[in-house]
Amino acid sequence: MSADDEKRLCGEAAAELAQPGTVVGLGTGSTAVWFVRALAARRLPIVCVPTSEATAALARELGLALTNLDEAGAIDLTVDGADEIGPGLALIKGGGGALLREKLVWEASRRCVVIADAAKRSPMLGRYPLPIEVVRFGHTTTLRRIVDGLADAGVAAEPVLRLKDGAPFVTDGGNYIYDAACAAILDPSGVEAALKSITGVVDHGLFLGLADEAMIGTPDGLVTLRR
Repeated sequence: MSADDEKRLCGEAAAELAQPGTVVGLGTGSTAVWFVRALAARRLPIVCVPTSEATAALARELGLALTNLDEAGAIDLTVDGADEIGPGLALIKGGGGALLREKLVWEASRRCVVIADAAKRSPMLGRYPLPIEVVRFGHTTTLRRIVDGLADAGVAAEPVLRLKDGAPFVTDGGNYIYDAACAAILDPSGVEAALKSITGVVDHGLFLGLADEAMIGTPDGLVTLRR
């Protein structure tokens, strides 16, 4: 079974969790695409909150009814992918550049389910670079504070500005992203606190204590993990 097969398996399984009349948060990324397609195929009377402009465009194309987070208020179920799944369902997200909107939707959700292929599981967070979203104004000075903050939290890393087509990648919120190759994050909560305290940092890709369960596609079938 290929990685795409594993992504399809968990995306289609997660689509079965949605119930008629509910508000569903739609994740962003290659795995979430499988979920959105499978959800649309069910033709349920639901309304959806997308976490990115790319997901919104796909959902409209497939005929899903959309709303925004302000109008929805609370979300019944959010299904989204992850770049890395560590112990206790601690996650690194944001490889697709939508981490801020994703986190806003996740935190407004009663139930959050992460879907991923088997390669995303890790015994310790840090194998995947940690995305850190920053405001564009003064971003290089913010970077210096990020390096110091990470060091104080026990992580030696030199974050790199994310580029697209040779220019800085700009998020849907108009911000930049720095990717920090941390190797190992021994204290995720400490790193989270350090980054949140830095002026200029909008948010980061650590999703701690948010995922209620994970549905992981593996060569042997679907594996479900609960926090």
